[in-house]
Amino acid sequence: MEKSNDRAQLPRNMIENSMFEEEPDVVDLAKEPTMNSLESEEMEYEPRSSRLLVRGLGEHELDEDEEDYESSAKLLGMSFMNRSSGLRNSATNYRQVRDGLCPVSSPRTVIVCVVVVIIAVSLVTVVYLLPKCTFTKEGCHEKKAMELVYPIARNGKVFPWAISRLPNSIKPIHYILTLHPNMTTMSFTGTVQINLNITARSKNIVLHSSDLRITKANVLVPGGTTMDAEVLEYPRFEEIAIISPESLPKGNCLLTIEYTSNFSSSYYGFYKIDYMDKGSKRSLAATQFEPTAARKAFPCFDEPAFKSTFQINIIRKDESMISLSNMPKAKTSTTSDGLLLDEFSTSVKMSTYLVAFIVGDIKNTTRETNDTLVSVYTVPEKTDQVKYALDSAVKLLDFYSNYYGIKYPLEKLDLVAIPDFQAAAMENWGLITFRETSLLYNEDSSSIKDKQTITIAIAHELTHQWFGNLVTMEWWNDLWLNEGFATYMEYFSVSSLFPELNSENSFLKMRFMALKKDSLNASHPISTDIRSPEQIEEMFNDLSYIKGASILLMLKTFLSEDMFHLSIRSYLQSHQYGSTTSDSLWDSLNVVTKENPNVKNMMKTWTQKAGYPLVTALRKGEEITVRQERFLRSTKPDHATNASTVWHIPLTYVTKKCNGVDPDCDKVYLLKAPTGTINVSSEFPWVKFNVNMTGYYIVDYGADGWDALIEQLHRDHTVLHSSDRANLIHDIFMLAGVGKVPLAKAFKLLGYLVNETDSAPIIQALHQFYHIRGILLKRGLDDLSDKLMERGLDLLNNTLIKQTWKDEGTLAERELRTSLLDFACSNGVLNCLDRATELFNSWRFNETRLVQKLQKAGPFSGVDTILQSMNQKRVKSSKLLQVQIMLKIYRG
Repeated sequence: MEKSNDRAQLPRNMIENSMFEEEPDVVDLAKEPTMNSLESEEMEYEPRSSRLLVRGLGEHELDEDEEDYESSAKLLGMSFMNRSSGLRNSATNYRQVRDGLCPVSSPRTVIVCVVVVIIAVSLVTVVYLLPKCTFTKEGCHEKKAMELVYPIARNGKVFPWAISRLPNSIKPIHYILTLHPNMTTMSFTGTVQINLNITARSKNIVLHSSDLRITKANVLVPGGTTMDAEVLEYPRFEEIAIISPESLPKGNCLLTIEYTSNFSSSYYGFYKIDYMDKGSKRSLAATQFEPTAARKAFPCFDEPAFKSTFQINIIRKDESMISLSNMPKAKTSTTSDGLLLDEFSTSVKMSTYLVAFIVGDIKNTTRETNDTLVSVYTVPEKTDQVKYALDSAVKLLDFYSNYYGIKYPLEKLDLVAIPDFQAAAMENWGLITFRETSLLYNEDSSSIKDKQTITIAIAHELTHQWFGNLVTMEWWNDLWLNEGFATYMEYFSVSSLFPELNSENSFLKMRFMALKKDSLNASHPISTDIRSPEQIEEMFNDLSYIKGASILLMLKTFLSEDMFHLSIRSYLQSHQYGSTTSDSLWDSLNVVTKENPNVKNMMKTWTQKAGYPLVTALRKGEEITVRQERFLRSTKPDHATNASTVWHIPLTYVTKKCNGVDPDCDKVYLLKAPTGTINVSSEFPWVKFNVNMTGYYIVDYGADGWDALIEQLHRDHTVLHSSDRANLIHDIFMLAGVGKVPLAKAFKLLGYLVNETDSAPIIQALHQFYHIRGILLKRGLDDLSDKLMERGLDLLNNTLIKQTWKDEGTLAERELRTSLLDFACSNGVLNCLDRATELFNSWRFNETRLVQKLQKAGPFSGVDTILQSMNQKRVKSSKLLQVQIMLKIYRG
């Protein structure tokens, strides 16, 4: 599932009572050899809920409000008032004894001590015996085991199940679900028949139901006897119990439940939305069940491991509307009361969270590929915007069928643009739902950035048709297995099929973001024990998606593309239509690697531990000593948790320029202990670890190591790949942020930017400038902020002066242009502001618009930043007003 771009700010600790001594010049600041940390001493991580997506389709910008004020002041050379309070001990609370003498105990003291000892011994004896004995006249009798206390149902009766997870003794085999949504009201009625397999005799059937009004329930047992059943509700666990009058025998039985409910008032469950179409109000009903909302539409066994087949029937009144579900429509008939009944084919075996149905006035455009009918649906007035999505979906579907070695299992694949949809997309099997902006592409007004966003969204959800739908995680603690792999494959597939969309740089930015969030002390493992729906929701965060994808990239790089590919095919073929755990994937990889290396042992250190390692690499001659520790954005050692964690780190490194031909150019060393030693030739003056930043760790090279790399960048930066250069900028500023590297050295590294032309390192450098500027502005140090940004403009001037306001170049070139022009306008560069004003006046007086594709790929993506900076710069009010209007018109 895709997460939306809507972001919640991370909570921060506000540091007060700071005292500023002087305002150092930004150049002096960079020269300061012992600069303190940029980051906070303690930061908290608050995971996001699932419905507001993680990734928002390729663009995850970090909140500029994530800075810590105390650390900010340290950056500026400020001193702080230490607020400490010592514990004062009163001398009157103690009897003083002269040195070398023991106090003499009185007889009274001895008697009191003896009594206390006797009482203590007696209490220990009683405590020891009580759990084992019940005392009566006849003596001590052994106690029976404590009985489980069952909860109380809504009607006051005892509910027969006390656990949030369902029992395994009763499992669904097949559902027949008939729904009648009333599009003129906020309600629907339903009947569900569930064929069950009972493996242990019981009078109770426990399953999920939430906000459904059960009107009738019965059980048909072998022999043809139908028994009416009582229904108990336990809202806390969103469970109901079907209590039959007689014990149910082992084998199969048929449970039938009739119920009514209201449409969901949120975008979760079965919900109804209203939208405007050509001035008329229209309605559409759709579903969003992941992770635990199928129970809001029909009683079911709502856990991913309870896979079953489904036959969906939809009753509708309005002939202008159609209904869709996971499978193709088998037939439409008329009921006795004149309504239309759509019956869909029986589904493949799948989890409840993948069930989906839609009722609305929507139209489709179709194409067939490999015996699969691919359709893109939207409201009628937007059918001219589906061509790109359809072309991309067909291309990606063929790619995945070949890559996984398993043909897409269904006869049809529908992609539906929902007018009002909270998530970016949802991977329902055969019926994928999208936010309109994540699927529709207008040739006249959409940008190339829109094209990247749409392609990545489709790639992500199509991956799920195999990795998540065909093979599903057994429980939500392994959500990362679904979402991490889909995120990895979205970038891999788009890079393979659509190289012009620059997905590699987007993935690189995602990894930088994941590292920043995972460096918080309150981070969590991507695989962790969870129980409640609230805990499940919290797993839909950037770590599950992006860290999961990042460690898979690291593993693939370590094993090789061929070995990784072979293992994925083996995993899917072995477990299709089943449920698995992370260990199942690692076992498939171990079969291919023959446990050399042992992938399971290696990857558990990444999935079951929070955070990631800082690798310190210190070189002496031909020997490099590497040491690992957990990296935390905290300057207080006592705040560090799991600091002694040991990961199995595949350390890739390079010592010279690689042209892609020399197979021995990139080397790897598996660090499985706290320290290790690597030997390199003395002829190479520098060593760069984490080649192309495919590893999920950061590196500190020590003073000499950093100096060697900085010298090489200044001499010839092209010996390193652009992603390596961006990686070095990222790592050195992360380390400067916690005081491990002098900030002067970080600024010295940035000096090479006068010759930089690639987007990845420049955008990473700009991020660091904005980061530090945010700190300065929050401290009210506007003049120092100006000097900092002037330094950035000086370094990037050679590249900046080459930028135009034209719609041309690759996506990477356009993104670079966007970033640089934003940077210039944000910092009051007059020719940038003059050009913006000129464009505004051209639109205002001549109705001349920019080429539409500049709206999002051009210099207007950072509108709010520009306007804020112009206000801070006190740009003349008339010009500010003009630029504000122009930017809002073109903000895209």
